Amino acid sequence: MQDDATRTMTATPTPDREGPATDALLRAARSGDKKAIDRLFALAYDELRGVARRMRRGPDDSLTTTALVHEAYLKLSPSGVPANDRAHFKLLIARAMRQILIDAARRRQARKRGGGEAAVSLADEAGAIPLMPEQLLELHQALQNLEQADPRRAAVVECRFFGGLDVEETAAALSLSTATVKRDWRLARAWLAQAVAAE
Repeated sequence: MQDDATRTMTATPTPDREGPATDALLRAARSGDKKAIDRLFALAYDELRGVARRMRRGPDDSLTTTALVHEAYLKLSPSGVPANDRAHFKLLIARAMRQILIDAARRRQARKRGGGEAAVSLADEAGAIPLMPEQLLELHQALQNLEQADPRRAAVVECRFFGGLDVEETAAALSLSTATVKRDWRLARAWLAQAVAAE
């Protein structure tokens, strides 16, 4: 039998109009209102599954698309969701998903099993480049290094790569121009590709 969280997460979402109702939900979610958090996740559920599908581990792993979304929900919901707007909400979820994927890759690496791949890509295209767990960890380390060198570009990567946000959403989430996001995304991808290749 499904629990309340599972029923909320699998509910058919209604379209989000980015209006006063969403703003009210975000305000309530910031204060830890569980019903508001549940509603925000329900509204974004299909979209979050799309992001998770691009990020999740391969078919041999137990971390399915649905499990990744639910894990992110469980990670964020107990303490409230301090999101200022919808783009920021998606960024917070992206951060949670990133940490869940990294933790799963570390566990897998610790078990010394190499089976299964993570379907992730720094490209703008829908196709993904398969990465083994250790390669995902290398990418994570490279992103942490980029955060030290250039926090803004690292935030752009987090939005675009882990969050699945488009250029406009990333610009809104980070209060940047779309031209800056495009430039930072291009330069950050080159920097990360070089860093991962060096590993």
